[in-house]
Amino acid sequence: MDLTKGDLYFEKWARYEVIANKMLAPLNELRLERGVLIHVYGRSIAKVSSLDVLKAHRYGLLVTGEELTVEDTLPVLEQIAKMDLGPCRIDLGKITHKFLHSGTSSVKEFLDKELASACTGKHPVLKSPQDLVLYGFGRIGRLVARVLLDKIGNGDKIRPKGIVVRNQGADDLEKRAALLRLDSVHGTFKGTLEVDHEERALIANGNMMRLIDSIPPEEMDYTRYGIDNAIVVDNTGRWRDSEGLSRHLEGKGVKKVLLTAPGKGDIPNIVFGINNDQLSPGEKIVSAASCTTNAIAPILKVMDERYGIVSGHIESCHSYTNDQNLIDNYHSKPRRGRAASLNMVITSTGAASAVAKVLPELKGKLTGNAIRVPTPNVSLAILKLSLAKKVSKEDINSYIRSISLNSPLQTQIDYTNSADIVSSDIVGSRHAGVFDGQATIVNEADPHNVVLYVWYDNEYGYTCQLMRLLQQMADIDLPEFPKA
Repeated sequence: MDLTKGDLYFEKWARYEVIANKMLAPLNELRLERGVLIHVYGRSIAKVSSLDVLKAHRYGLLVTGEELTVEDTLPVLEQIAKMDLGPCRIDLGKITHKFLHSGTSSVKEFLDKELASACTGKHPVLKSPQDLVLYGFGRIGRLVARVLLDKIGNGDKIRPKGIVVRNQGADDLEKRAALLRLDSVHGTFKGTLEVDHEERALIANGNMMRLIDSIPPEEMDYTRYGIDNAIVVDNTGRWRDSEGLSRHLEGKGVKKVLLTAPGKGDIPNIVFGINNDQLSPGEKIVSAASCTTNAIAPILKVMDERYGIVSGHIESCHSYTNDQNLIDNYHSKPRRGRAASLNMVITSTGAASAVAKVLPELKGKLTGNAIRVPTPNVSLAILKLSLAKKVSKEDINSYIRSISLNSPLQTQIDYTNSADIVSSDIVGSRHAGVFDGQATIVNEADPHNVVLYVWYDNEYGYTCQLMRLLQQMADIDLPEFPKA
């Protein structure tokens, strides 16, 4: 019986799904046993399902214009698994594409040459795991814990060991566990979670995180809890200058502090991928800037490099936060006291001035404002820019798309051309921002003037940027292959 077109589609899918399932075992072995992280054109395929593997391969079509299948990548992955590799990152999509166009028939010979500079032998990423303390356990604090625990692997990198909170009473431990386990926006915790009352700790994916009662930072003695040489991630925003944050460094067992909010004064504001190369290894206090700054700085950087930004205005349509009121009530800032879930609230943002700290060449060129909107997560930055060069919508979109697909900013800038995308579709995005190509506007009367739209998960996407910066602060720098 002749196969119909539908039969052929399904036969192909079934064959690919079997192969994708076959890839899961070597992927997990490489990650857990050797610290080798595998991506497909920048998309991680660690701890994923066979369907996620297939989706990542489909993405390769956008990058190269050629279909990349699991039939292509499986032999390469299997050979990588046979090699005596140490911790590194390997882009399976890029290295397979390079092999297919190399004219070489032997996968082994190709990889021996391509990965010749990779370290060999099983060894930890760090000599000893980096201790981490979460100072505060709110929206960002819990997401940092989730991302860290998802990446815990064999435990040789960063380990969250302490959570500083205000003790809320007898059921405090259970309530903290419930907040980590269940999330109205980001879903349930991926893994196992239990409480240890004797140690007053959360046991998440085998990792013990002690709850520590909040006292003045300078009076903290983390060594009492087996924590030393730690990085403290301050999620409270209570202190944002050197004077306040340096109090953490006076506590026993602390070596560095990472602020999850814009820093004031002489504190370096770092957007990973933009100015993290300027961060001194000896810097004790670092700010990860704001979610909005992280979302727009990469786009502003590449736009300025290619077209030149003369001036501009940034308007952030930002999801409401815990700083606002559920119903009308007193607030020290104008309009912020009005019901967050019922109103659009015009308010201020420091994003424009913060961008100037990250990109000094844009100092004085940008203004900014914000509108808080009745959604719990995902925000939208609208960038109205006056450029030095004339542009077209097609040129801008093509340029940003190429940056998102294959550049050093691949993990910061994502690109969508969907005509139906809305904010909910961005929940869980690991990128700093997602450029909306469909929404790009170029003024026909004056093609120097453009309006660009950048979505961002102001919680999860920002947390992923925090993690990249945190890894740098912990001196985690995995070699990447293939080399550019």
